[in-house]
Amino acid sequence: MKNLSFIFLFVFGTGLFSKAQTTTGGKDSIATKDNPNAAEITFEKDLHDYGTIKNGSDGTCEFKFKNTGKEPLVISNARGSCGCTVPTWPKEPIMKGQTAVVKVHYDTKRPGAFTKTVTIESNAKTNSKVLTIKGLVETAEENNAEQTMPFRKIQDGATPLENKLK
Repeated sequence: MKNLSFIFLFVFGTGLFSKAQTTTGGKDSIATKDNPNAAEITFEKDLHDYGTIKNGSDGTCEFKFKNTGKEPLVISNARGSCGCTVPTWPKEPIMKGQTAVVKVHYDTKRPGAFTKTVTIESNAKTNSKVLTIKGLVETAEENNAEQTMPFRKIQDGATPLENKLK
């Protein structure tokens, strides 16, 4: 009987708690979405294609954006889809009409094709925005092939010369 009453209180309590969270202004609050003066983040592009890049090269790119809303824009978080994708974003508010940059660094010591995302969370009308990077990192052997010494191919049936130094 005690277990049944505990379960009832737990379910009832969590229901009230979740209701209070959605109506009092969490990051998905109605007030933010219905505010006609709210900040708005507008990116010039939401995809960066590195193409084919060398293993170990600089994997940094930039996503330029503008606050096209009326209130200051504050980016609260930016997170990569994995540890190989690290975003850097402005911590100060971006005023109406101002532009800024989100930098994304990809670890190019991981050969092969990749497609990664960065999720930007802010106080804008659109609370989250997903940016994408993609490309192909060459293997280390492909990089080293350009730097090796040329060699002479030995033909079938040929005998190598002997070293005659004595």
